[in-house]
Amino acid sequence: MQINMLHNGDCIAGLKQLNDGVVDLAFADPPFNIGYDYDVYHDKLESENYLAWSRDWTAEVVRVLKPNGTFWLAIGDEYAAELKIMLQRQHGLTCRSWVVWYYTFGVNCKYKFSRSHAHLFHMVKNANDLTFNVEAIRVPSARQLVYGDRRANPTGRLPDDTWILRPQDLPDGFQADEDTWYFPRVCGTFKERAGWHGCQMPEQLLGRIIRACSNEGDLVLDPFGGSGTTLAVAKKLGRKYLGFELSAEYSQRIKDRLDSINVGDPLDGAPEPLASAPTTANGRRVDEVKPKKRFVRAKKKEEIADSEASLPGF
Repeated sequence: MQINMLHNGDCIAGLKQLNDGVVDLAFADPPFNIGYDYDVYHDKLESENYLAWSRDWTAEVVRVLKPNGTFWLAIGDEYAAELKIMLQRQHGLTCRSWVVWYYTFGVNCKYKFSRSHAHLFHMVKNANDLTFNVEAIRVPSARQLVYGDRRANPTGRLPDDTWILRPQDLPDGFQADEDTWYFPRVCGTFKERAGWHGCQMPEQLLGRIIRACSNEGDLVLDPFGGSGTTLAVAKKLGRKYLGFELSAEYSQRIKDRLDSINVGDPLDGAPEPLASAPTTANGRRVDEVKPKKRFVRAKKKEEIADSEASLPGF
């Protein structure tokens, strides 16, 4: 099968065409089975069917991984526990880290706390033989940034494993030497937003994973192409890449995205979000922004009084 490209088709069928042990790093952000409106995929299967399907595609991913290969899985709350156990007990992988990626502007819920995180499982075939490039992902430590401690390692510390959106407001929390990572979710107003796929991963998040768990020239696999971020980042970082996408429309857009970038291009998004975004205290307030003119019928005093009286809590 040809590499350095995106293949339009079912990932299980595509993976079956690959030989055993050829992939260095796989990253998968599969459908969560929560009823998301994809282009062609039905995202609301019976639980047993979803788990059976997950068992099939993860088995193929594990098969094509090299003996020292790495598999990262992004998944939501609903099936995180089942899939982690599946990967460990049925596929024989070892979980190196259970990363929680935290963000705001998450899914607004009516009858439970709004969702603002995803689970990222860092799984390996061999716990004693794996790629983990510490120096490629170090970040400044609290000793360096806050305390001026001469004992600080000048090369920084490893990132933590909970990834949060606004640590700017927590000067004593979510430090780089703790277990918290920070990457903003790709919202509609972000420059890197593709605009045609609702589940777009930040390039900087994939950059950290690909830098840490692969080397230049390694083969990176994404069985669910989606918006194409994994493949785009792999190309920019000088890795070989291979992906599958069921939707013909998404596939073409991914190919267009890949054609528009080159090896060595910078990743989209701020490499150091802590320094690129203001704290809430220094941010811009809604009441400071002049409202756009609207041509609406002026309400009578009686209507205003009635509407105010009907507000709960007033």
